[in-house]
Amino acid sequence: MFGLRILKTARLSSLLQPKWVKPDATVQATTQLRLKSDLHEPDYLISMEPDEPVHDCLNLQLKGYDYTLLEACQSQIHRYCEVMGLTVDECWATPAQQLKVQRYKPRGTVVDAEYHLHVYERNVQVSDVPAWALGTLIRLARASLPEGCALSVHDHAVEHEEVRYVPDNQLIDLKQQLEDMGGARPDKKKRK
Repeated sequence: MFGLRILKTARLSSLLQPKWVKPDATVQATTQLRLKSDLHEPDYLISMEPDEPVHDCLNLQLKGYDYTLLEACQSQIHRYCEVMGLTVDECWATPAQQLKVQRYKPRGTVVDAEYHLHVYERNVQVSDVPAWALGTLIRLARASLPEGCALSVHDHAVEHEEVRYVPDNQLIDLKQQLEDMGGARPDKKKRK
């Protein structure tokens, strides 16, 4: 519901802007943005203001037990990023983790019930995020998060990239068999 209000507001603001006014890109690039309060400030003081901090590459990681809810939440976060003008590099799903949960009878070691759960994960990778936009994006993502889902935001690392690929178990087994048999033969140089 909150997300729909933001999208409606963004649509209304784009409709209220006049279509016939097109600013020249070269003029905007060469001139500094001057506010009314900066009227009597010299140009060199305005140019010495520090740049705003920018986060290089961030992953918004969603985890939950229902894949369809995660898929819808991921697409909504992707839409929020586009509305805010942030660049989304990639969105991906990782293979599901299978969990076996056992519930024991009270004061005993006898299994009362056994559950097989699947934990799904979706990721949205955003790059060059200004600091002012990160807080807003996280608040929007948390507000639109469905029940039973978890959100974590972290810097992108190589491990996050490797998790998304499914390993070839048959190839791993063959390599293990080769190692058990003594490894690969040394290459013999051919005589001429």
